Amino acid sequence: MSSVNPTPPHIVIDARESDNFIRLLSGIGATVEKKTLDLGDFLCSDKTVVERKTREDFENSILDRRLFSQLHNLGSVYPHVIIIVEGEESFCRINRAALLGAYASVVSDFGAGLFFTRNSEGTAELVHAIAKHEQKDRKSEISFFPKRKTFTISQTQRAVLEPFPMFGPKSSKRLLEHFGNLENVMLASEKELSEVEGIGEKRAKILRRVLESGYKKDEDETLEL
Repeated sequence: MSSVNPTPPHIVIDARESDNFIRLLSGIGATVEKKTLDLGDFLCSDKTVVERKTREDFENSILDRRLFSQLHNLGSVYPHVIIIVEGEESFCRINRAALLGAYASVVSDFGAGLFFTRNSEGTAELVHAIAKHEQKDRKSEISFFPKRKTFTISQTQRAVLEPFPMFGPKSSKRLLEHFGNLENVMLASEKELSEVEGIGEKRAKILRRVLESGYKKDEDETLEL
């Protein structure tokens, strides 16, 4: 009976994460793509995102309520949200009742998974396992462009612009507010685009280049622009 080598899981890692995670994930068999993500730190599939926090950052995000706004934003885009808290347990500035309440809110109010790891190696192993499970039965290519649970027309227009290099929610909104609709944005010249507040020449040039360049299948295979 012949054995079939499984396809290694493909993990997208946020460009702001340490290059150490590329080494760790590659070392245990994943293919890794590094790019700037608007939300989350690791994409394990087009429906599952992982947010990694050190214990200190996790506690700080509870105190300033940032954790809950992040969970809301992550959950509005991805069906499955996982929080990984990394690091050895140490003195906690939050009392136990409040900490347990935050744990309960993560799971019950936001429906997110909550895991704890001791170090980056443990985090990499868990992310790899999640991605491997998510992708084990895939029959076709996975899109790493997130799909929102619900779309208004305006959200759909913004979602078209956000994946462009160097673009995000703020710059996409500015373009749509300035030009009025998506068609006008696409028809605008490089000079007209660059004159929009916060866009500038570099973003305008990139947007026009992506819109005008011919499609190349070999470039598409790498998931890179």
